[in-house]
Amino acid sequence: MTTSLIRIAAALLIGPDGRTLLVRKRGTLAFMQPGGKIEAHEQPVQALVRELEEELGLTIDPARARYLGPFSAPAANEPGFTVQAEVFLLTIDTPVSPAAEIEEVRWIDPAGDSDLVLAPLTGEVILPFYRATHLVTC
Repeated sequence: MTTSLIRIAAALLIGPDGRTLLVRKRGTLAFMQPGGKIEAHEQPVQALVRELEEELGLTIDPARARYLGPFSAPAANEPGFTVQAEVFLLTIDTPVSPAAEIEEVRWIDPAGDSDLVLAPLTGEVILPFYRATHLVTC
């Protein structure tokens, strides 16, 4: 059986207080990293810039996005699909507002346990990687 891939660019956004921003799409339960699908003509960082602007009204300098690598996990909202994410670390100190398909945003402590429902990519891959590599500021 062939697993279908969804290619995305995603951000591990860290605020001035060390918390990370997660988003929940309209009509879904799981919180995840902001970002979205990479269009055929885009580089991952270009897709990230576009998606953060569309979803959160956030304008970022692509040169400040630190590439963390490729990560994959079962898709939270598309059964039978795997999300393959190019993940970037960004520190921000500007307010964000949910837009486009984003219904809710939450800032969480990336070093702690959350009571939120997390997408597999976020809860099982990205946050554990972030903790294990000591990127979390204490």
